[in-house]
Amino acid sequence: MSLEGKVALITGGGTGIGAACARRFMREGAQVAVMGRRKNLLEEVAAETGAMAIAGDAANAGEVRAAVAMLSDTWGGLDIVVASAGASTIGAVLETDDAAWEEGLRTNLTTAFVTIRETLPSLIERKGNIVIIASIGGLVAAPDVCVYTAAKHALIGLMRSLARDYGPKGVRVNAVCPAWVRTPMADGDLRVLVQREGISLDAAYAMATRDVPLRRPAAADEIAAVCHFLASHEASIVTGAVITADGGSTIVDVPTLTLS
Repeated sequence: MSLEGKVALITGGGTGIGAACARRFMREGAQVAVMGRRKNLLEEVAAETGAMAIAGDAANAGEVRAAVAMLSDTWGGLDIVVASAGASTIGAVLETDDAAWEEGLRTNLTTAFVTIRETLPSLIERKGNIVIIASIGGLVAAPDVCVYTAAKHALIGLMRSLARDYGPKGVRVNAVCPAWVRTPMADGDLRVLVQREGISLDAAYAMATRDVPLRRPAAADEIAAVCHFLASHEASIVTGAVITADGGSTIVDVPTLTLS
């Protein structure tokens, strides 16, 4: 599963799953660039891992093109894209105005679409692959997150379209669907439980995963390990796949929870 000689671009690379992928891919021999809007976080990941930090908006075509040009000038091209940019967006439909809808789609869907569109020529040239970080929110619906749910479902559709259209050109595309992962973003989401229940963050994670078969959230490094597999030659026949890295969350029959 070595990534020796491969060049990877990771969006949302300053924190959480993106940063964990940068650490993992660097250890496996890849040349890695992390891209995101928060320059200070990118520079921290770069200092820790040796990755290249590229400050930019993954939903901005010009900024992504500039990043691709930089990678081509520095390392000769691009082999792997991990589309990890995204954010929580709270609100049911009646609480979501036009601006919130557009921003949620831009953050969670357009970032992947634009990044992939602008990197595809290099990926086609080098028979590369794409890993899209979706969510079990792309398979099921959580309460009061209509934009997030819609965007994550759309990411899976985007992945399937890409896999069908560009598989004949040698490009593999897959999606990873985590459930709760201990990241700064999830920490922020669970502050609601912390405040409502008067409990610690650890207790909030335990409460949020009490009906998950593995009874715990994932670590970001565990999701990065799945991404590493999909990006490696060991997954050479895998494309168009949705990998649920969710501790078993989506296999639970909700009506039988009262019997547990």
